[in-house]
Order: sequence, then structure tokens, then C-alpha cells
Amino acid sequence: MMYLTIAVLCSVAVSVLLKILRQKNIDIRQTIVAGYPVAFLLTWFLLKPEISEVSTLNNEWGTIIALGVLLPTVFIILGRAIEAVGMVATDAAQRLSLIIPIAAAFLLFGEVLTGTRIFGLLLGFLALGALVYRPQHTALSKEAKRTPLWLFGVWAGYGVIDILFKQVAKHGTAFPLTLFVSFGLAGLLLFIYLLVTRVRWQGNALVAGLLLGALNMGNIYAYVRAHQVLSESPSIVFTGMNVGVIAVATLIGVGVFKETLNRINVLGLLLAICCVGVLFLA
Repeated sequence: MMYLTIAVLCSVAVSVLLKILRQKNIDIRQTIVAGYPVAFLLTWFLLKPEISEVSTLNNEWGTIIALGVLLPTVFIILGRAIEAVGMVATDAAQRLSLIIPIAAAFLLFGEVLTGTRIFGLLLGFLALGALVYRPQHTALSKEAKRTPLWLFGVWAGYGVIDILFKQVAKHGTAFPLTLFVSFGLAGLLLFIYLLVTRVRWQGNALVAGLLLGALNMGNIYAYVRAHQVLSESPSIVFTGMNVGVIAVATLIGVGVFKETLNRINVLGLLLAICCVGVLFLA
């Protein structure tokens, strides 16, 4: 349970860090690009990828390149969503991305969609709708008006990344090596983009990136270790991670950052928790 707790706390800490950075008008892109070398090195030391097996990647390079582009892009979208609607709804939308690989398994890969899974998917879509709901009479900032777009980006982005990682794993490529190469490529592509756009580098953004990279890798490593330690109880890890992140993010978002939730949003959080439970039991 120690690893599961660390995974939950690291995941929420990433959202907290991104929220603070947005409040201070720090360029999150620079923070993200500085975080990838840290995550890259920690992957090397903690997960020990077999570099000699790079030659076996072959046809998976297309998927890895897609991951290299999506990983930093979705991180940036995550920061925008947190600024627009807060970390409570954003983290819930991220956790609800699990319905995308489940739907893809049915639509693209020929798996049987049971009645229970249909019910779970329905709960997930209802939860998303409730999370983005804002009363029409409420005055919204320009950024807040884009709430549905940013939350959809978080939801869809993490869902597609999940599918890509699972597809690479099915082809026999070791997860540590895939993660190692993807992190390196993601950092390199974002760095080139920032150079081309002639960004003004911010020292505080780069320093924050060191923390972001450590938290990101801490989340991944602890989650993997939790699955290894609790290999006979995957339900505890799966449910604990998803529900735990939603619960802790809600406590911090409302209690510390004074984020406001209307009744429909609260209903969305409850539906999200129900969705996680139903889809796992399916």
C-alpha cells in the first residue's frame, strides 16, 4: 500500500505544481522540457531498460514517435485545463480516460462489449458532461469558456496514450525500454520546438522542471511497483489509484485552492468514481 499511496500523491502533486506555475505565469512548456531529462535518467536507474533491445523495436517506431509527440502535448493541455477549470475536474477527467482503451478494444480490436461495460461507459460520459457543466448565468473568463475543450483534450490525450502503450506492449517490446525512448524523444522534440519559436528561457521554469520530472517518474515507478507487490490484488491497485487521485485532488483543490464545485460537478465526481468501479468489475 505504500507504493500505491506514493503513486497517488505524486500524481496529484503534478497537478498541484502545474496549478501553481500557471498562477505565477510561468511557461509550463519550459518546465515540461526540463522535466524530461530527469524522467529519462530516473527511468534508466529505476526501471533498467535493456538498451541492447532497441534494434527489436522495428515497426513500433511509429507508435513511439506518436508517444514522443503526445506526451508533452498532453502535459501542456493538462496545465491549461487546470488553469481553466481547476485540478479537481481535470484529474477526474484524466482518470476517466480509461474508458477510451475499453471502447477501442470493442470498436477496433474485436473484444466483446458486455452489458456491464456499456453501463460503465455510459457512467463515464455522464461524468464528463457533469464535470464540464457551468451555469449559464455564471461569468466566465475567456480561458474558462474553453473548459470543455481542455478537459476533452486531457481525457482523449491520456486515453490515446494508454492505447499506444498497450499496443507496444502487445508487440513484445519491454515497457521500460518504450518509456525510456519515448521520454527521450518527447524531451528532444519539445526542446527543438522551443528553440525554433525562440522562447525566452525562464530560470524558475527550468528549476521547476526538475521537480516535475521527479514527480512524474515517481508516479510511474510507484504504480508499477504497486502492481508487482500486489500482483494477486490488481483490483486494489487499479481502483485505489483512480479513486485515490480523484479523492485527494478534490480535498486539495477545494480545501487549499478554494476551487468551487456546483452540484452538477459534484455529481460528476461521484459518477466518475462509480465509473471506475463498474469498469473494473466488468
